[in-house]
Amino acid sequence: MYTSTFVFAAKAFDTEFHRLDNAIATSARAIPGYLGETSWENPQTGQVANVYYWDSLEALQALVDHPLHREAKARQADWLDGYHVTISQVLRSYGDGRLGGLPGSVPGAARP
Repeated sequence: MYTSTFVFAAKAFDTEFHRLDNAIATSARAIPGYLGETSWENPQTGQVANVYYWDSLEALQALVDHPLHREAKARQADWLDGYHVTISQVLRSYGDGRLGGLPGSVPGAARP
């Protein structure tokens, strides 16, 4: 499994941002190999982290190459006050399953 973590500081979001953001999220969820996502916000800094989970680098690359993603990347300075992306390979993922929806958090899964 792989993750792509997108951390950003927001400026002001307009109608066009929300349209594009929703369209990208819908496109990501339709890519074979998409496993899920989570989002976090740090109230002290205002920074937001979106974590997408993928079963392969090819699936992740399909989002990177998507025309809507390319459009958003070209316009990021309109809406963001800085960003950082981290691509990671997950070596281990486990939990008690009560959080639901997180890849690797399968009830009864053995901890490696």
